[in-house]
Amino acid sequence: MARAGAIIGTMILHLHLVRHGQTVFNRYNRLQGWCDSPLTESGLADADKAGRKLADIDFAAAYCSDTSRARITAARILDVNEAAGHRRPALVDDMHFREQCYGYFEGQDMSLAWTAAGGPHGAPSYNAIVARYGLSATRDLLKAADPFHDAESDAEYWARVEGAFALIAANPTLRDGDHVLQISHGNTLLSLAHRFGGDGLDLSERPANGSVTVVDFDTERPFENALTIVSYNG
Repeated sequence: MARAGAIIGTMILHLHLVRHGQTVFNRYNRLQGWCDSPLTESGLADADKAGRKLADIDFAAAYCSDTSRARITAARILDVNEAAGHRRPALVDDMHFREQCYGYFEGQDMSLAWTAAGGPHGAPSYNAIVARYGLSATRDLLKAADPFHDAESDAEYWARVEGAFALIAANPTLRDGDHVLQISHGNTLLSLAHRFGGDGLDLSERPANGSVTVVDFDTERPFENALTIVSYNG
């Protein structure tokens, strides 16, 4: 049920999407999707800084991917939040919250991987692919370049991401106006901002490790118009 005063037919959740702390692969500029590498000392500090940013938020639920970089980031944020006097929600980790799967290119140098994907099409970098063909093409071209074709296509990626939001919407304990912590990933945050953000967002840079993006999620709407970007890469 919606809380008193809520508009009938809507349930808006305030999602606080935090990019996980810096990892070893982040530091070395390597693609990191479904593979995992440990947080660096800087990455642990990223998580603690995000925790301080969110210390005043009373979280009704918390979600992350089933990767160590996401789980550790979430735990450290919740540690700070709990120390500030808030009830600690159970942390739900699930594969639907994972970063994009890069298949054969997992762990490879980013510039080499994107050259392999876009170079044959006259776009030898990630930004060049986006500028020439759009963000969705980064996934489809990488899948085409993957000799095993294990990298996620754009359609496969969004079907999985939509499943993550469906998990949140299905939580029977959540109520209209609740705040939810969600540990996310760099390319996923950028993809959400491209798809659901307005013209005022600066998408020239990837979200920083430990940054907070706030999204209003209307659980009663179809996914294609359920999200509103309130703030990005803060």
